[in-house]
Amino acid sequence: MGGAGGRALRFFPFAFGKRSGLHTRLGGRLRRPARGARPAGGGRWRRARGRGARPPQRWDFSAREESGAGARPRRRSADSGAAGAGGGGGGEAAGKEEAGDSRSRPASMGRLAPRPLLLALLSLALCRGRVVRVPTGSLVRVVGTELVIPCNVSDYDGPSEQNFDWSFSSSGSSFVELASTWEAGFPAQLYRERLQRGEILLRRTANDAVELHIKNIQPTDQGHYKCSTPSTDATVQGNYEDTVQVKVLADALRVAASPQPSPGLSLREGEPFSLRCSAATASPLHTHLALQWELRRGPVQRNVLSLSHEGRFRPGPGYEQRYHSGDVRLDTVGSDGYRLAVSRALSADQGSYRCVVSEWIGEQGNWQEIQEKSVDVATVVIQPTVLRATVARNVSVAEGKELDLTCNITTDRVDDVRPEVTWYSSRTPDSSLPGLHMLARLDRDSLVHSSPHVALSHVDPRSYHLLVRDVSKENSGYYFCHVALWAPGHNRSWHKVAEAMSAPTGVDVTWLEPDYQVYLNASKVPEFSDDLTELECRIVDKKSMEANVRFTVSWYYRMNRRSDDVVASELLAVMNGDWTLKYGERSKQRAQDGDFIFAKEHTDTFSFRIQRTTEEDRGNYYCVVSAWTKQRNDSWVKSKDVFSKPINIFWVSEDSVLVVKARQPKPFFAAGNTFEMTCKVSSKNIKSPRYSVLITAEKPVGDLSSPNETKYIISLDQDSVVKLENWTDASRVDGVVLEKVQEDEFRYRMYQTQVSDAGLYRCVVTAWSPVRGSLWREAATSLSNPIEIDFQTSGPIFNASVHSDTPSVIRGDLIKLFCIITVEGAALDPDDMAFDVSWFAVHSFGLDKAPVLLSSLDRKGIVNTARRDWKSDLSLERVSVLEFLLQVHGSEDQDFGNYYCSVTPWVKSPTGSWQKEAEIHSKPIFITVKMDVLNAFKYPLLIGVGLSTVIGLLSCLIGYCSSHWCCKKEVQETRRERRRLMSMEMD
Repeated sequence: MGGAGGRALRFFPFAFGKRSGLHTRLGGRLRRPARGARPAGGGRWRRARGRGARPPQRWDFSAREESGAGARPRRRSADSGAAGAGGGGGGEAAGKEEAGDSRSRPASMGRLAPRPLLLALLSLALCRGRVVRVPTGSLVRVVGTELVIPCNVSDYDGPSEQNFDWSFSSSGSSFVELASTWEAGFPAQLYRERLQRGEILLRRTANDAVELHIKNIQPTDQGHYKCSTPSTDATVQGNYEDTVQVKVLADALRVAASPQPSPGLSLREGEPFSLRCSAATASPLHTHLALQWELRRGPVQRNVLSLSHEGRFRPGPGYEQRYHSGDVRLDTVGSDGYRLAVSRALSADQGSYRCVVSEWIGEQGNWQEIQEKSVDVATVVIQPTVLRATVARNVSVAEGKELDLTCNITTDRVDDVRPEVTWYSSRTPDSSLPGLHMLARLDRDSLVHSSPHVALSHVDPRSYHLLVRDVSKENSGYYFCHVALWAPGHNRSWHKVAEAMSAPTGVDVTWLEPDYQVYLNASKVPEFSDDLTELECRIVDKKSMEANVRFTVSWYYRMNRRSDDVVASELLAVMNGDWTLKYGERSKQRAQDGDFIFAKEHTDTFSFRIQRTTEEDRGNYYCVVSAWTKQRNDSWVKSKDVFSKPINIFWVSEDSVLVVKARQPKPFFAAGNTFEMTCKVSSKNIKSPRYSVLITAEKPVGDLSSPNETKYIISLDQDSVVKLENWTDASRVDGVVLEKVQEDEFRYRMYQTQVSDAGLYRCVVTAWSPVRGSLWREAATSLSNPIEIDFQTSGPIFNASVHSDTPSVIRGDLIKLFCIITVEGAALDPDDMAFDVSWFAVHSFGLDKAPVLLSSLDRKGIVNTARRDWKSDLSLERVSVLEFLLQVHGSEDQDFGNYYCSVTPWVKSPTGSWQKEAEIHSKPIFITVKMDVLNAFKYPLLIGVGLSTVIGLLSCLIGYCSSHWCCKKEVQETRRERRRLMSMEMD
């Protein structure tokens, strides 16, 4: 069990049967006694073969308590031989009992032959157990260093927190207790003092892992260390301990500065320097050295350059580019010298340099660091470079002239350094670079980078001139001169050694601003809503104008309020220096619709037009004219704003008035004559009105056929276009005429009037105002007085009634309904009468539902029948002159309800034209559809009786056959012995 992290299997108990796994549960768990528990006889607990060992156990598969799949092996202890030998009687009894059991088992259940090797291989393949691991291979440490050995356990049962015991053996055979996470008295006396001093300690890193720490390791600590865990598992499997070997070497590493450490190395930025240290080892084993140069600057420590134990160079963070360019390198000098060489020192190289050497050894392909030493080599101080840049304080220059500024440089560097000069400008005296605008730059190769109107020249080694031609207002501000010194580096590279920024120099460019006035005039003022409004904004009294000045305009609106109220102005539109026009929120949508128009008619005139002025547009308007000056880069900068005086747009709004009067030139006429009505219109407060007319008709008050129904007949719009509305009389399509007599007078005519045309007629007039040319806006609507058409006739009176001989029928029977028309008054020839007859039904017990049209027959004899969702059919016919028959064939349950007929009489007038009379309705009649109970239940009853008879006969037949053949028993007669009676005398 001493393998390095290997897994060992102690024994493999098995039980085959109904268990879910292949593990056999031991009689008792192998656990450490509870903390503080003592044995029954006093003293302390002892364990054979060390504290983590268990008594050896053996499993015997040769004898079983029972055969079959549920058999269990017998466990025998190593010291139970005598007991087994002395218990022969018990064995005999068991044999007898076993024999008795074998007699009671069925013959099909036989014994299974034991196969221990097969079971062990199967357990090894399928089972997983506890695994204790320590580092593989051997650990090598140097005297005086700290030893750390981790140990962890996995694949265990029981609580998550596990305990660990550590033991030590110098030879690997006999182990001495070293430390324990559970039992305080576990360590041997030899190590208790070191444990109390803290030289040896256990540090738990997780519930299943600990670390053994031994500080200041000595040669006596060389040997084997064993980590073991007490069992908390339900089954014993896996390994419970692991061993690692530790080797302790003498300290043979020597590290020193070469030459001895100097108190300080002072140099200027850009100068070279080198540092050196020596390192050697006399270890008896084959070890490698790794070296690292570190720079410490205050609390910050940086890795400069290192040489690994595998011979690889690794630059530290921030030194990659300098290492690849050769500016920073690490050289070996002799057999034990290591030199750090820097060709060009930077300000970041200032600080204390340390040489750190570590010793490494390779074990089984893995590298271990066995010790590390360091030595302070030198402190490097980088002297800063003195650099100043100065420019004249304040300068004033006229617009269009040249601006000349000089930058003077002062420095203490006399070696090969090159200056880089950059000129900046800003609106503020702040010299932060993000807010600066670069004008010109002279790089270290004396190349000038500038715009065409800016020049940069090198007058002498310490003076640089900036020349700006044709200055303008935008050149006003603050100017800065930025100087940077560059020193050559390794491999033709350059690095910045110093930089400086001059104080801000104020430059004031004087110029003459444009002088002009702005005048706002209203060329068109609205008098009504929807009128046109036009405003003109003019530039007058222009003085000292130059060719590079242009003008733009902004339009504003301010609402009318009381004098003590402050009202903010709303932007309508603004024109920028590049002639782009932007709309405000108030005018954006109306400008896109073409209602607001902004234009520039001349160089000094701007116009604003409202195509349709509304009451919300009433208020004050003013314009702002801006002067823009052209800059050197062809851009435009606003230089001045001039406001105009406001103009108030207002009119008194009055309600629109529209009056319509209707009259009838011929108040008395008879049926068949022409009806004429004229409508006269008058309006007020409506601009340029045009009228549209609609003729409507209403039934008189006494007519109950269609009360409160308004019918639209014919209309004429504002463009004099005539349209038939709801005029449905196909025989009189041209019988109605609506015409425009004058601009405010209209005439309606209806030819060949009929009695059904009786009612109240009106003119509905709408006034329209023109909007934006061809568009119109509704201004007002008015209704005329009614003109009544009332026919004074003494003609016949028609009545309608419904009759049925079968108001209650059985489903499937025929329903007959007669619509009978009676005529009262003057007798008419049957050829002078015609009728339109329609049948309706309300399928409910009351009249609460809407009627449904069933069928209709017009006066020309054409029948129209509505579609239905059930199977019954309808037929409608004229039986006589005044009788009409509706028949329902194959009636269904849904055909019940109230039925009535609607009749429209037509009478031929003496002139030969047909006059339509008022529509009449009959009273409803209720029809009931019953179900034929006998026919409904006839076939189900016959089928039920037939099935009952068949099932009864079949039951009788089955009972007879069962009693005759299946349940018959033979009765045996008891034979009686025939004996003669004996006489009493013989007895």
